[in-house]
Amino acid sequence: MKSTTLKYIIVSTVALCAAGALSRATVMFHNYGTTALGGSSGWDSYNLDSPGIISQSTSQVYKGSTSIKSEVDYQGTGYTGRYHAMCSLDNVYHPGDLGFYGFAFYLRSAWEFDNQQYQLFQFIADFSDTGCDDWMPSSMVWIYGNTLNTRRKYGTPCDQKITEYDNVATVSAGVWHTIEIQALWEPNDTGYYKLWFDGTKVVEQYNCKTTVSDSENRYFRMDVGLYANSWHDDGHMTGSQSQRYAYFDEIGWGTVFADANPAAW
Repeated sequence: MKSTTLKYIIVSTVALCAAGALSRATVMFHNYGTTALGGSSGWDSYNLDSPGIISQSTSQVYKGSTSIKSEVDYQGTGYTGRYHAMCSLDNVYHPGDLGFYGFAFYLRSAWEFDNQQYQLFQFIADFSDTGCDDWMPSSMVWIYGNTLNTRRKYGTPCDQKITEYDNVATVSAGVWHTIEIQALWEPNDTGYYKLWFDGTKVVEQYNCKTTVSDSENRYFRMDVGLYANSWHDDGHMTGSQSQRYAYFDEIGWGTVFADANPAAW
């Protein structure tokens, strides 16, 4: 089910509507704030480095009884590894697909807003066979200070281009926020990319490249959780908060907005 090409599902749905049949959403994945692996609502793996912790929490919940708690702890300048604490779902999109993706997140109430990047969501694929990159992320969502940011990546694995959408919204600590993304993943100018924050559309870009050109047409997986990438990329931690954690809940992927909207299911 996860590897079904979304554009063919949508074409089939449109055809049914034209024939007078009832159109229905196709949910590809719904996770209700659990860390379980496998099954229709479970993860395929964890993108987890040794300083990170992924656990199930009942202390902060968007809906239901549990959420995913993602924690990273700074290890000092002598540590050269990364700081992922993310849950991963394989085979979510490849070039030509269209989909909606969403989640709810909550930054701990004592979160310190510093000018470093903390990633919340990404699509990523293994391009190590190209000789130009290894695991390459494409679109992602992150906070910098108290601002929400996103991007699209295009070009080729050996000549990557990035367009960022910076400071598209203000993020608060101690409250639940929601994110929804709609993307038509195309390496040419026929793609589009949209993002909603707390129900308001803050990015809407049409006629644009949204993913890299790839002769293998490989799938990107979806990672949800916390990744303190600036701690690795900058080689240091800004501020005084060496322990960071956030909560994630109601993670969805499907063929219509409601499939990805945490408030809708």
